[in-house]
Amino acid sequence: MNKDLVLSEKEVVKAELSNQRNISRFLIDIKRLTKGLVLVSNILPVFTGLWLALYLTNISFTAYWDVFLVTLIGSTLVIAGALIINNWFDADIDAKMSRTKKRPTVTGRFSLNTVLMTGIGLSLLGFFFLLFTTFEAVIFAFIGWFTYVVLYTMWSKRRYTLNTVIGSVSGAVTPLIGWSAIEPDLHTVPVMLSVILFIWQMPHTYAIEIKYLKEYEEAGVKMLPVVHGISKTRRHMMVYIALLLPLSFTLMQLGPTFVITITLLNIIWLLLAVRGFFMNDDLKWARWNFLYSVNYITFLFLMTIVVTVA
Repeated sequence: MNKDLVLSEKEVVKAELSNQRNISRFLIDIKRLTKGLVLVSNILPVFTGLWLALYLTNISFTAYWDVFLVTLIGSTLVIAGALIINNWFDADIDAKMSRTKKRPTVTGRFSLNTVLMTGIGLSLLGFFFLLFTTFEAVIFAFIGWFTYVVLYTMWSKRRYTLNTVIGSVSGAVTPLIGWSAIEPDLHTVPVMLSVILFIWQMPHTYAIEIKYLKEYEEAGVKMLPVVHGISKTRRHMMVYIALLLPLSFTLMQLGPTFVITITLLNIIWLLLAVRGFFMNDDLKWARWNFLYSVNYITFLFLMTIVVTVA
């Protein structure tokens, strides 16, 4: 056998493996840059808002499939753009935290200028797509983008413990983007889903802040448990979770099964929050609340779609 041929084949295989690793690493970097799970969790409420607009106004999907598609593309790009700009601005903080130090803005795999231009470009492209829906959808998307990028990331995150409340506005508008893209006039159901999403984000985010308390302290980020301690954060979490209890009854149009199920989930979460006052392991309790909050909000929006399909 020709030795040169064998070496050549090995080099080809080695090059292919190297290319595969580079592609895999690139995709992982993109996922980290756009905060993959955060992006998906924000698109689900947009989809739900779109679906509710069709269901509650008795509009056929076939008549609005193009608006459906354009809205999902546009909102995804706007949200991704905002998340990327957040990574660009917070590169110095991310470098001090173990959970974020592998982001490409920290590792240097993507230059900060490239990241900034990408974030701005995707945001503008997203707004361009949304212009083909309604003016109201563009406004809600802009409120979410501006709140997250300017008011949360650039202004309040490093200065005030209220940054969590401010940042929650950006996530809360997502159902309204979807709804208003089809029906400009607001309706009780999407509005109350937006309110629920706003309130939910406080205990959800506070649980994250307790989980990574030491990292936030080292990075100098003014999160509630960093400034006022875990005990006060627990009390805040319990109040916000308790506020979710009556809100499920504002969604009676989705049927008694939906209301009863969500109410039971709210009660379980409240009991879990109370449990924190009798536990010595704050980290374990924060993890429980974080996992419950993620499953809670995912289930809520998926069930909203399921009960309207049935």
